[in-house]
Amino acid sequence: MNPNRRPFEQVETWIFDLDNTLYSARYNLFDLVERRIGTFVSEALDLDPGGARRVQKDYFHRFGSTLRGLMVNHGIDPEDFLAYVHDIDVNRVPASPRLDAALARLAGRKLVFTNGSTAHAERVIARLGVARHIEGIFDIAAADYVPKPHRSGYETLIAVHGIEPRSAAMVEDIARNLAPAAELGMATVWVRTGIGWSGEGGADDHIDLVIDDLADWLSDLVGLDRDGG
Repeated sequence: MNPNRRPFEQVETWIFDLDNTLYSARYNLFDLVERRIGTFVSEALDLDPGGARRVQKDYFHRFGSTLRGLMVNHGIDPEDFLAYVHDIDVNRVPASPRLDAALARLAGRKLVFTNGSTAHAERVIARLGVARHIEGIFDIAAADYVPKPHRSGYETLIAVHGIEPRSAAMVEDIARNLAPAAELGMATVWVRTGIGWSGEGGADDHIDLVIDDLADWLSDLVGLDRDGG
């Protein structure tokens, strides 16, 4: 860890990404979102599925999200897009008593910072059984539809929630999204999922810690396993 940042035990504000971070990527929930993004692109731009997928991935890599590319290049209404792509069944993700117990012991504020919508985040954290721990959700609309890893969203998050970056930690499954957090002084934790594109930048020095499962790591951090919890 960067010596200028506090140890994780002294973090005052925890900032968690949502999809593939609060829950494991093995449940493939975000796959459902990606499929609906592809269908939306296909119908909105009158493309066959292959062409839609190429546009979807191109916009994600160039703009940070497919939505941003659709807004910039095609004037797509973001609320229509978000309502459509998040109309999924979140029940494939099970409740996580282990994460709930760890968050209950974890000192500090807990926030969610997502490129998705607040409505989607609320459904997911309710399904996980951890909503009682989350003080606020900073979604793509709050970031003026400018997605991670653009720095402006991080700066707005800090201003809105009164965060002292040097006392904060950000946990995220997409390695490149942690770079602005590190630049602003936050400690960073990358949740490694094995998904190729999410690991771009995973070996860079803006990553303080690499973990494979959030609930397991937090349980160890707060001593649940040592106490038999």
